[in-house]
Amino acid sequence: MDYLSVIIAAIASYAFGAVWYMKLARPWMQAAGIEADENGRPKNNAGAMPYIIAFVSAVIVAGMMRHIFALSGIDTLGAGIISGFGLGLFIATPWIATNYGFAGRPRMLTLIDGGYATIGCTIMGLVLSLF
Repeated sequence: MDYLSVIIAAIASYAFGAVWYMKLARPWMQAAGIEADENGRPKNNAGAMPYIIAFVSAVIVAGMMRHIFALSGIDTLGAGIISGFGLGLFIATPWIATNYGFAGRPRMLTLIDGGYATIGCTIMGLVLSLF
Protein backbone atom coordinates (compact mmCIF):
# COMPACT_ATOMS: atom_id res chain seq x y z
CA MET A 1 0.00 0.00 0.00
CA ASP A 2 2.90 2.37 0.68
CA TYR A 3 4.13 2.11 -2.91
CA LEU A 4 0.65 2.67 -4.25
CA SER A 5 0.22 5.82 -2.16
CA VAL A 6 3.52 7.17 -3.49
CA ILE A 7 2.49 6.53 -7.10
CA ILE A 8 -0.96 8.08 -6.57
CA ALA A 9 0.57 11.12 -4.84
CA ALA A 10 3.05 11.53 -7.71
CA ILE A 11 0.27 11.25 -10.30
CA ALA A 12 -1.88 13.79 -8.44
CA SER A 13 0.93 16.31 -8.21
CA TYR A 14 1.98 15.69 -11.82
CA ALA A 15 -1.62 16.20 -13.01
CA PHE A 16 -1.82 19.44 -11.03
CA GLY A 17 1.45 20.53 -12.67
CA ALA A 18 -0.04 19.91 -16.10
CA VAL A 19 -2.96 22.22 -15.32
CA TRP A 20 -0.72 24.78 -13.55
CA TYR A 21 1.69 25.10 -16.45
CA MET A 22 -1.05 25.04 -19.11
CA LYS A 23 -2.70 27.98 -17.39
CA LEU A 24 0.61 29.80 -16.86
CA ALA A 25 2.32 28.72 -20.11
CA ARG A 26 2.63 32.18 -21.61
CA PRO A 27 4.03 33.98 -18.53
CA TRP A 28 6.26 30.98 -17.73
CA MET A 29 7.72 30.91 -21.25
CA GLN A 30 8.28 34.66 -21.15
CA ALA A 31 9.98 34.50 -17.73
CA ALA A 32 12.06 31.48 -18.78
CA GLY A 33 13.10 33.19 -22.00
CA ILE A 34 11.67 30.44 -24.21
CA GLU A 35 10.68 31.51 -27.70
CA ALA A 36 7.26 30.50 -28.97
CA ASP A 37 6.35 29.37 -32.45
CA GLU A 38 3.34 30.74 -34.37
CA ASN A 39 1.04 28.41 -32.36
CA GLY A 40 2.34 29.65 -29.01
CA ARG A 41 4.28 26.44 -28.32
CA PRO A 42 7.96 26.37 -27.42
CA LYS A 43 10.27 26.41 -30.45
CA ASN A 44 12.77 24.19 -28.65
CA ASN A 45 10.56 21.11 -28.50
CA ALA A 46 12.47 18.72 -26.23
CA GLY A 47 10.11 15.80 -26.87
CA ALA A 48 8.93 13.53 -24.07
CA MET A 49 12.08 13.62 -21.93
CA PRO A 50 11.12 16.61 -19.71
CA TYR A 51 7.78 14.95 -18.95
CA ILE A 52 9.47 11.66 -18.07
CA ILE A 53 11.96 13.47 -15.83
CA ALA A 54 9.11 15.40 -14.18
CA PHE A 55 7.18 12.23 -13.40
CA VAL A 56 10.20 10.33 -12.08
CA SER A 57 11.04 13.36 -9.94
CA ALA A 58 7.47 13.45 -8.60
CA VAL A 59 7.77 9.78 -7.61
CA ILE A 60 11.07 10.48 -5.85
CA VAL A 61 9.64 13.46 -3.96
CA ALA A 62 6.47 11.56 -2.99
CA GLY A 63 8.57 8.61 -1.83
CA MET A 64 10.74 10.80 0.38
CA MET A 65 7.69 12.62 1.73
CA ARG A 66 6.09 9.27 2.62
CA HIS A 67 9.27 8.31 4.44
CA ILE A 68 9.36 11.61 6.32
CA PHE A 69 5.67 11.30 7.19
CA ALA A 70 6.15 7.76 8.51
CA LEU A 71 9.12 8.74 10.67
CA SER A 72 7.35 11.85 11.96
CA GLY A 73 4.03 10.17 12.70
CA ILE A 74 2.14 12.36 10.23
CA ASP A 75 -1.03 10.38 9.71
CA THR A 76 -3.96 12.80 9.66
CA LEU A 77 -5.32 14.75 6.72
CA GLY A 78 -4.60 18.12 8.30
CA ALA A 79 -1.06 17.19 9.29
CA GLY A 80 -0.39 15.80 5.80
CA ILE A 81 -1.62 18.95 4.10
CA ILE A 82 0.29 21.30 6.42
CA SER A 83 3.46 19.20 6.23
CA GLY A 84 3.32 19.01 2.43
CA PHE A 85 2.72 22.75 2.25
CA GLY A 86 5.63 23.41 4.60
CA LEU A 87 8.00 21.16 2.65
CA GLY A 88 7.06 22.89 -0.60
CA LEU A 89 7.14 26.46 0.69
CA PHE A 90 10.04 26.25 3.11
CA ILE A 91 12.33 23.65 1.49
CA ALA A 92 11.65 23.27 -2.25
CA THR A 93 10.83 26.89 -3.07
CA PRO A 94 13.87 28.42 -1.32
CA TRP A 95 16.14 26.07 -3.31
CA ILE A 96 14.44 27.19 -6.51
CA ALA A 97 14.82 30.83 -5.45
CA THR A 98 18.52 30.32 -4.66
CA ASN A 99 19.23 28.68 -8.01
CA TYR A 100 17.28 31.28 -9.95
CA GLY A 101 18.82 34.13 -7.96
CA PHE A 102 22.35 33.07 -8.87
CA ALA A 103 21.30 32.41 -12.47
CA GLY A 104 19.75 35.87 -12.72
CA ARG A 105 16.35 34.45 -13.60
CA PRO A 106 13.25 36.68 -13.34
CA ARG A 107 11.29 36.80 -10.09
CA MET A 108 8.15 35.72 -11.97
CA LEU A 109 9.81 32.41 -12.86
CA THR A 110 10.57 31.83 -9.17
CA LEU A 111 6.96 32.58 -8.26
CA ILE A 112 5.51 30.27 -10.92
CA ASP A 113 7.87 27.36 -10.26
CA GLY A 114 7.88 27.90 -6.49
CA GLY A 115 4.09 28.01 -6.54
CA TYR A 116 4.01 24.67 -8.31
CA ALA A 117 6.49 23.17 -5.82
CA THR A 118 4.44 24.44 -2.89
CA ILE A 119 1.01 23.39 -4.14
CA GLY A 120 2.37 20.15 -5.63
CA CYS A 121 3.88 19.14 -2.28
CA THR A 122 0.65 20.11 -0.54
CA ILE A 123 -1.29 17.80 -2.88
CA MET A 124 1.22 15.02 -2.24
CA GLY A 125 0.83 15.52 1.50
CA LEU A 126 -2.94 15.32 1.19
CA VAL A 127 -2.83 12.12 -0.87
CA LEU A 128 -0.19 10.45 1.32
CA SER A 129 -2.21 11.16 4.45
CA LEU A 130 -5.24 9.38 2.97
CA PHE A 131 -3.42 6.01 3.03
